[in-house]
Amino acid sequence: MKQFLRVLFLITMGVFLSTNMVFATSWAYPFVVWDDHTYEVVDESITNIAEEIGEVTRYSDMETYSGNFSNAYPKGTKYYSIQGVSTEEAIAVEISPGEYKKAVRKGEFQADKRDVYPLIQTVIISVVAIIAIAVIVAIVITFKRKHN
Repeated sequence: MKQFLRVLFLITMGVFLSTNMVFATSWAYPFVVWDDHTYEVVDESITNIAEEIGEVTRYSDMETYSGNFSNAYPKGTKYYSIQGVSTEEAIAVEISPGEYKKAVRKGEFQADKRDVYPLIQTVIISVVAIIAIAVIVAIVITFKRKHN
């Protein structure tokens, strides 16, 4: 009986712990977000920089955030307008001091439209695991009382 309970406990804990895994985001390309729009940073150097328009306020290669977010550049990376180019078309990103890359506007940033399925799945599995543990504990306590 003790061996069975140990195995059952280990299986239950394995299921419970596996539901707490971090779900990494997969990015198709390096980007920055400015003015609620996503800009794909392309491999094109820019020299005709106009004025500073913003900077990265949050970086992560694992999760999505709102604001001036980037999956490739650290907090503090500056954004600039490009002379003769509308910011609705492209901006420049300072990738190192004095070196700028073009970032082409792809569309509205979709930070708030994330898939909630992994969260719902985690909650359901966690509740089932807790109920299973409670049932096992109740059975063990009842079994011990009857045999004492």
